[in-house]
Amino acid sequence: MVQTQDFIPSSYSQTSDSGQFTWSAPSNIALVKYWGKKANQIPANPSVSFTLSHCKTITTLAFEKKQNDGNFSFDLLFEGKPKEDFKPKIQKFLERVEPYLPFLKDYHFTIDTQNTFPHSSGIASSASGMAALAVNFMSLERLLNPEMTEEYFCQKASFLARLGSGSACRSVKGKVVVWGAHANTETSSDLFGVEFPKDIHPNFNNYQDTILLVDKGEKQVSSTVGHDLMHDHPFAEKRFAQAHQNLDKISEVLHNGNLEEFVKIVESEALTLHAMMMTSMPYFILMKPNTLEIINKIWKFRSETKIPVCFTLDAGANVHVLYPEQTKEQVLAFIESELAMHCQNNQYIVDQMGFGAELIAH
Repeated sequence: MVQTQDFIPSSYSQTSDSGQFTWSAPSNIALVKYWGKKANQIPANPSVSFTLSHCKTITTLAFEKKQNDGNFSFDLLFEGKPKEDFKPKIQKFLERVEPYLPFLKDYHFTIDTQNTFPHSSGIASSASGMAALAVNFMSLERLLNPEMTEEYFCQKASFLARLGSGSACRSVKGKVVVWGAHANTETSSDLFGVEFPKDIHPNFNNYQDTILLVDKGEKQVSSTVGHDLMHDHPFAEKRFAQAHQNLDKISEVLHNGNLEEFVKIVESEALTLHAMMMTSMPYFILMKPNTLEIINKIWKFRSETKIPVCFTLDAGANVHVLYPEQTKEQVLAFIESELAMHCQNNQYIVDQMGFGAELIAH
């Protein structure tokens, strides 16, 4: 079993004075949700997610050798312009990962990052952003240690990404990713995400996710605060047990292709996530009236057409509409005529299942 100390390097065989890498890393959407965490970004329950294809962060990491003065040195650009308000988050990330990347203070970094989706769209960019940064740092470590295996590269990138944003560990590799120790998922770990170990049924090939941008504003309660409220939550233990059971169920479904069962588990998980928010102390609601309008219309459409379209939600008001590729034409027509009116400025993003982080340039 892989332990935290396995990611602490002993020494490096090579040196590098300067260079740069560019990676993209996608967003992901959890089917079985993680809500609640322990120390060091360890999840209180396992989760499983679809990796997305179009919603991603593209990050260039340029590095130049400097005198190690005991400090981190970096410039942060967002879409080519300095972005000071992002810097504290990156500083915190570097502090957390330094034991595993001991070369960080030997370099000055220029981190230039951009998203393929609108910045204020209400889509969490922390998962894709931290995953993109993690794979860039791993590319530099691979320069210093060329013997590194591909498996180690991906595991450690996921491990590092998790220390920046929990769900970021699900954005490194794979179409479907499991994160969190789970008795019936081989190789699963609290430390990093792993590719779903079974064959995935053809029903899920290029599975579609259209993201309805209901509310693009800042959430009134951050996910970090929400996770913390699970510590004294009256229903926490039952919820954690339910997540383990639902991961068992959805593993079967992803393998056998039962879309009716998929719809039930995914929607139940989304509503349970928000039920946890509504029953914490202090309690809060992140859904908006338009979120509920959309959910009701999806239920009506599914009942009338028998098309296995369903919704899921992140910790926010936006709605992810999930459906098989062969129903795309009918579902998009339905979204355009019935659901877009409930989005801010009629905005939605058409996406589908993707494959994880990709090296663009080096």
